[in-house]
Amino acid sequence: MARIVVGMSGGVDSSVVAMLLKQQGHEVIGLFMRNWNDASVTLEDECPWIDDSRDAMLVAEHLGIPFQVLDLSGVYKERIVDYMFDEYGKGRTPNPDVLCNREIKFDVFLDEALKLGADFVATGHYVRKEVVVNEGVEEYRLMCGRDKNKDQSYFLCQLNQYQLSKALFPIGDLEKSDVRRLAAEGGLLTAEKKDSQGLCFIGHVSLPDFLQQQLRVKEGEVVEIDAAGLAAKREFDRMQSMHGLQDFRGWHSNFSSSDGKVIGKHQGAHFYTRGQRRGLQIGGKPLPLFVLQTDVINNVIYVGQGEDHPGLLSMGLFVMDNESNWVRPSMRDKVLKSKELVCKYRYRQASVSCALNVVDGGYQVVFQTPQKAITSGQFVAIYLEDEIVFSGAIL
Repeated sequence: MARIVVGMSGGVDSSVVAMLLKQQGHEVIGLFMRNWNDASVTLEDECPWIDDSRDAMLVAEHLGIPFQVLDLSGVYKERIVDYMFDEYGKGRTPNPDVLCNREIKFDVFLDEALKLGADFVATGHYVRKEVVVNEGVEEYRLMCGRDKNKDQSYFLCQLNQYQLSKALFPIGDLEKSDVRRLAAEGGLLTAEKKDSQGLCFIGHVSLPDFLQQQLRVKEGEVVEIDAAGLAAKREFDRMQSMHGLQDFRGWHSNFSSSDGKVIGKHQGAHFYTRGQRRGLQIGGKPLPLFVLQTDVINNVIYVGQGEDHPGLLSMGLFVMDNESNWVRPSMRDKVLKSKELVCKYRYRQASVSCALNVVDGGYQVVFQTPQKAITSGQFVAIYLEDEIVFSGAIL
């Protein structure tokens, strides 16, 4: 049997993970990560860390396993929060949950677990890990969870082979309903607790208040781009991409104030993201306004009417080589030749068919059909069947 540290969040998933591993005879240690200390930007009654740590402790007591609280707030601020401020300041929209898994849970937290003599770290993610042997060497496949409605492989897309070698995902083969049933049968107080919707082990954060801690208010212009003039250009871009001619580096940064008309003011381009609808506070249009592009250098927001505005659409995206990750590097040649790839560029979306091409300086992901609101700073994850094989930050 192994010594396994469970990342206990105070939710039902990690509670069941600890229970299952204990039932299997492993030596289980519960460890709660405290990642945030500033309650001024956390919405009340939305998964505050103190309530979660209490629930995790009570579950550990119920199971008869050791429990500790690990304060990682300093390194979390350095690696996640400061990074978020920097990215928003550059006009990009980061994904802190992907970064938290790569930089905190399966790096700093993993190191702390190993100091406790752990063989593995287990989490409540709805993903599966499979071990295969390639030319005599064990490799680890990161697979979608069985519950397609809860699959969280996207959030783990930046993990590497070493991190996967130390990771266990005991509920990856279960449906969420099964997890709640097991929790109830085991007498766990978290059996009916609602899932957290906030940042990684922090809670539900008020993003505008969060950003205004460091990014200053700065009034600028809102420029509306008429859809009619863009439609022909987007069709030309689509035809080019079909022949591999288009370079998607900076494709979404090609508007200028002369392309449209000023229709209002905003309080800082860095507070907005591509595809955003709420918060513009400009009415009187036949269709809702959506953010098409933010220009943080000139402090201009470009908007367009309707969710089908061609300025929201793209046939592809670019990932720089130094911001890419081959989850299983031995799959590189097979993936680049494959015609069966699908991808996600945000968590809650259906997979879309794509191709992955090597270009100077990185990789291009080319879609079969136009996609909406590709956002710089987010992550694209590419799958071959149920295995996540490649990911990277979108330029």
